[in-house]
Amino acid sequence: MKRTMIALATTAALTTAAFAASDMTPGVTAADQDVSGGQVMAESVTAPEDGWLVIHRTDSEMKPGPVVGHVALKQGVNENVTAQLDEDVASGDMLMLMVHSEAGGQEAGTFEYTLGSKEDGPIRVDDKLVSTTITAQ
Repeated sequence: MKRTMIALATTAALTTAAFAASDMTPGVTAADQDVSGGQVMAESVTAPEDGWLVIHRTDSEMKPGPVVGHVALKQGVNENVTAQLDEDVASGDMLMLMVHSEAGGQEAGTFEYTLGSKEDGPIRVDDKLVSTTITAQ
């Protein structure tokens, strides 16, 4: 058990160091788009760890609101990431595409976040959310 824990800690440290050394700054790149088909797409998402691209409603105050969609992410660069929307989004609505962690939940691979909870919560870099905001067309 002790060897397993040491191996896991070493692997995590090497993975974190490799990510940092590769100069992959966490971020989301997406443009305003037509979401009438029930999907939203980010051209690129760079995630510091396995996690989720979470689609929040937002408005001019730019605070994340209710979750309307999500899709799994792998650590590193993820291209052409498409999330299914769980509810209708009207033209003109603002959406915040945000990177969330896989950490803190009860089951890996299951999205467990609810607004304000710590399970699968938002990732921050320098105390700023890793996100971008788009307007539905």
